[in-house]
Amino acid sequence: MKPERWILIIVPVIVVLIVVAATLYTVDETKHVVITQFGEPIGEPITEAGLHIKKPFIQKANYFEKRLLSWDGSPTQIPTKDKKYIWVDTTARWRIVDPLKFLRTMGGERIAHGRLDDIIDSATRNQITSQLLYELVRNSQREFVETELGIGAAEEVGEVEFGREKITRMILEEASPGVTQYGIELVDIRVKRLNYVEEVRQKVYARMISERQRVAELDRSEGKGKQAEIEGMREKELKKITSEAYR
Repeated sequence: MKPERWILIIVPVIVVLIVVAATLYTVDETKHVVITQFGEPIGEPITEAGLHIKKPFIQKANYFEKRLLSWDGSPTQIPTKDKKYIWVDTTARWRIVDPLKFLRTMGGERIAHGRLDDIIDSATRNQITSQLLYELVRNSQREFVETELGIGAAEEVGEVEFGREKITRMILEEASPGVTQYGIELVDIRVKRLNYVEEVRQKVYARMISERQRVAELDRSEGKGKQAEIEGMREKELKKITSEAYR
């Protein structure tokens, strides 16, 4: 077969394949799809998994996650109600519930993360500054020895009214209304870590060392008292035995 005939066969086949590829698209069960034409959304979001058709070349399939997405904030220095400066590190889970609204307002996850930074950080700051420090590191009235959050047992504590879990729920309640306009739902917010700022941390460590030394000194004092008591009893028994031996 002459080369010209091969070209006449291959070129139409390639064109057909390109048109078919530009017409068909698949929707995974973990995705939303919004079709845009010249940048403008067309119709309702497509959520049903399977093979779908669009106009080739002039329409585009925009994919958005149905699954939960994570957000991690940067550690932020915030003063508590009792003027204790701490580093607060938060994380959150969110999802896209209205992909059409999300596309129109956010465009993509990168911009959404930036908006979540502003909304969640603001809500976190509002709640942290209105609470005493011990409310942020405790959930109950249990004896406070030391917390896994990096704030030591030297901290003076009072009766817990809210506790860390309730405060994180309050942060979620404050932040949630601010994201609905973007087609987003905040599922939960968690405080990953709290820690003193460096200048305060050194003072706290000094207090902890002083407290440990005081407890150790008290234990030594009690031990010496017991030792003296035992030695006194031993001397008394020894004198009694010696006296009976000379009778």
